[in-house]
Formats: sequence, C-alpha cells, structure tokens
Amino acid sequence: MARVKEHPVPSEHTPVISAPAPTLPHKWLRISGLLLIGLFVAYLDRSNLSVGIKNISTDLGFSGEEFAATSSLALTAFLVGYLIANFLGGFLTARIDAKWILLVTVAGYSLCTVLIGFADSVGVLVALRVGVGIFEGIYWPQQFRMAKAWFDDREMSRASAMIQYYGQYLALALGFFVLTPVEATFGWRPMFWVLGAIGLVVILPLYARFLPTAPGTTTVADPGQGTSRKGLTFAAFGGWRFVLLVFSYFTNGMLFWGITLFIPLIVPTFGFATSINGLLAAAPYLVSLVLTVPMMIIADRTGRRGPIAVSGLVVGGVLLACVALTGNPVLQFALICLGLGYFTASYTPNIWAIAVTDLPAHVVGPATGIINGFGAGGGGIVAGALVGALFAATGTYALGLSVLGVVAIVGGLALLLYTRMRPAA
Repeated sequence: MARVKEHPVPSEHTPVISAPAPTLPHKWLRISGLLLIGLFVAYLDRSNLSVGIKNISTDLGFSGEEFAATSSLALTAFLVGYLIANFLGGFLTARIDAKWILLVTVAGYSLCTVLIGFADSVGVLVALRVGVGIFEGIYWPQQFRMAKAWFDDREMSRASAMIQYYGQYLALALGFFVLTPVEATFGWRPMFWVLGAIGLVVILPLYARFLPTAPGTTTVADPGQGTSRKGLTFAAFGGWRFVLLVFSYFTNGMLFWGITLFIPLIVPTFGFATSINGLLAAAPYLVSLVLTVPMMIIADRTGRRGPIAVSGLVVGGVLLACVALTGNPVLQFALICLGLGYFTASYTPNIWAIAVTDLPAHVVGPATGIINGFGAGGGGIVAGALVGALFAATGTYALGLSVLGVVAIVGGLALLLYTRMRPAA
C-alpha cells in the first residue's frame, strides 16, 4: 500500500513566510540605485564636518586649547540627534508611507547643511548638526522598510548592500578624497552650501519622481497565526537575541565612528606629505570597497552571513587593537586600513541582511531604528568622547583606536552568540 505523505499541522509557533516580492519595473534602479545615491549624499553631509573642522575652529574661535573638547562636541552632536531620532522615528513613522518620510527628511537635513555654512558660533554649529542627525536618524529606518516591502529574502543581501553599504562607503571613500581639496580651495562654508543644495535640488526631486509608494502587503501568515502577533512586543523583536544584535551593532558603531570622526585628524599625525592626506583619509574605505566584492561572493554562495559578520568584528578588532603596540606610522596606518577595511566589508553588508530577514515586516522600521540608533548613534557618541578624551590625555590617537578594537572583539562574540541562538528556519 502506498504511504500517504503527512503534512505538518500549523501551530502558533509557525514563522511568518515571506511572500514573493511585489512586481515593480526597474525596481533595482528605482529603489536600490536611487537610495544608494541618496545615502551617498547623506553620508557626505555627515562626514563633511570632519574635513572642515580645522578651519572651522579658527573661524569660530576654538583652535587653541579648546580644540580637543570643542571639536569632539561638534563632531558627536550629529550622533546625539541621530540616536534619538532613529529610536523614535522607527516607531512614530511605522504607519506612514516610507516614501513621504524620506522626502521630508531629505529636505530637513539638506536645509540644515546649507545653514551650517552660515554658522557664526559654536552653539549654532552644534544645534544644526543635531538637526542633521535628527532628520538623518528618521531617514535611516525608512530604507529598510522600503527594502522589506519590495525585495524577497533571496534578494535582501544584495539589496541591503546596494542601499546601505555602497552608498555609505562610496561616500566615505570618495568624500574625504574629493572634499579635502574642495574645502582647502574654496573654504568650509561653500562646501556646506553645495552639499546641502545637492540634496534639495537633485535628490529630493529624484525621490519624488521615482520612489514607489508602499505595496499592499509583503508577507502572508500561516493559518495558525493570529492578529495578536502583530504587536510591537519584546518577543516580536526577537527577545534577548535582539539585545545581542543591538549590542553587536553598538560595538560596530564605536569602531566605525571612532575612526571616521577622527580619520582626517589622525592621518596628518603620521607625517606623510600634506598633499596626499585626503587620499590617505579615504584609503580605509577604498580597502573596504575592494574587499567587499569577494566577501559578498562568499556570503551569497555559502549563505554563511552570520560567521562572516562575526569575523568582521573579531578580525577587524584584533588588527585595530594592535595599533598602540607599534610606534611605526606606516604600520599603524596599514593596521587601520586593513582593520577597518575587513571589518566593514565583512560585517556591514551582512548584518542588515541578517536583521531584515530575521525580523517580521511590521517591526522592521522600529527595530532597524533601535539597532541603528543605539548602535551607530550611541556607539558613535561613546567612541567620540572616548577617543577625544584619550587623545587629550596622551596626545595620540593610537590608544583610543586600540580600545575600540578590543570593544569590537567583544561585539563579535555577542553576534556569535546571537547566530547560535537563531531559531531554525
């Protein structure tokens, strides 16, 4: 007698099944490509202060003994607004179409950037940088709401890499290289005016014309699933596993921002030719872009996103932890380039694919806001204060970078625990 194949009975623990992605002509260009360009400009707006801080300190009167403390305050002011807005923005905008939030926030941070070019005091500068952080913090979760709505799980790694990784690191690789000579030639005020204008007259019209509004639905529930599971509960976010993910991203934020905020100030301390400082400041991000190609191929072919992301924090952390162990500037610079390059190439493209595919659709906006708010915002604030304080105490950035490396290793171990706790598919 033929054996009848049994089918599993749905239960309350049956996971949400990802439906096929909605059809949208040219969606890779209209969503991933356009958001890549938008984040590219947004990251120029984030990093431009690091390029101009020396001349800004002269014009606004904090170039002497106050430079270390005041520059640290100015550089981290963005992250204060960013932390708060990521967290609140993900929750408060969850029921509003992501496209309209993107339009409002692009207009907001671009206008703040233009106004920074007119700043005549440290207070005005800090306030406007907080404003940039608030608008960009609300902007951030909307990218992943858009990705979750229009891409399925098989596409999420590539979509996340295009939207978040390439926009971010192309801006950092090219930004320091391009903005450094621009600021040196025309001054810091025109630099802010031009960057803000690009957001207002280029990015905003492109978003308005080509970004799609939200589709009707992107997930279907198994029969045993009730509507009560749609709440924004601790369990819906993943419970304590989610806390590990946030902590992992917090250490990522410390390592990334601890270097990015100060790299234009770190490079001149190595004693290389002044004419190539802009290129050298961009070098860690160029290394990252080169390493990303093989790391993404490995991740796509093996499906081992978790271990690859863990290796990014651990290996990158070990390399950065060694910076204070040598006094050779060439070796220190090489450790920074390889450490940040490998860390970002291995961790950043994979962590968002892990998060977005693990999370139910209705918590993606709030959850990514929490991850990026506490992770990038909180981690960046702590790192900025830490590196600034250690520089003021020791006269060198090396110790601060090494401490950040040790923190990243701990974050890698937290992410390893998270991957081991992930429920079976």
